[in-house]
Amino acid sequence: MIRKWGKKSYQDYFELILKDEKAQKEFLDRLTINVTEFFRNPDKWEELKNKYLPQLLKESGSKFKAWSAGCSSGEEPYSLAILLEELKAPLGAKVLATDIDINILDKARRGAYEERSLVSTPKKYIEKYFEYRDGLYYVKPTVKARVMFKRHNLLQDPFEKNFDLILCRNVVIYFEMKAKEELYRKFAESLRKGGIIFVGSTERIFNYRQIGLEVVSPFFYKKVK
Repeated sequence: MIRKWGKKSYQDYFELILKDEKAQKEFLDRLTINVTEFFRNPDKWEELKNKYLPQLLKESGSKFKAWSAGCSSGEEPYSLAILLEELKAPLGAKVLATDIDINILDKARRGAYEERSLVSTPKKYIEKYFEYRDGLYYVKPTVKARVMFKRHNLLQDPFEKNFDLILCRNVVIYFEMKAKEELYRKFAESLRKGGIIFVGSTERIFNYRQIGLEVVSPFFYKKVK
C-alpha cells in the first residue's frame, strides 16, 4: 500500500492515513479481521442464555446494559439481542456494539447476511428472527432495535462503565500480551460488580484474580470486587 500511494517510507504513509480518509479506510480494511458468525460456539451461547442472562436480567431489568466489543459485522450483538428476545427481556435491555472499522459497522447496521453466517444458528431462531429475501437473511426490526452500533477504538477511546455483560470474543487474541492485559483490566473496570465477561474459545484471562474477576465456567468470568 505504501507503493500504491506513492510514498517512500512508513512515516510518509502514516502521515497520509492520518489526514486522508480514503487511505485510512483502506488501511483499516486490510488491518481488521472480520470473520464471525451467529452463535459461534453454540453450546456457550446456550450456557449464557440458561445460566447467566436470567440472573443478570433479574438484577438489572430494564436497565440491563451489554457491550459487544469488536463486534465486526454484527453477528455477535444480534445473537445476544435474539437471546434477550427469547427471554422476554424488558425493551430497555440494550446492547452497545462497537468496532473500529466504520465500513463493517455500516454492514452491521444493514443486518443482511448470507446463509454461511447462520451455520450455527438454531433453525427456530432463523424462522423467528430473520426474513429471507433476495438470497439474504435480514435481521428483523425487533432484534435490530435492541442494538446500537458505534465506532470505538479499544486502544485509545474511553470505556463506558456499569455493564452487566461484556462480550469480547476472538478479538483480544490479536493483541500483544501487554495490550491484552490492559484491555482486560479496562473491561473489568467497566463491569458492575456481579457482571460477566464472555471471551472467545481461544482466549483466557490469565491475570483475572488481580483485576477482580473469578472464573465461573470456561470462557465466562464474573466481577467479584
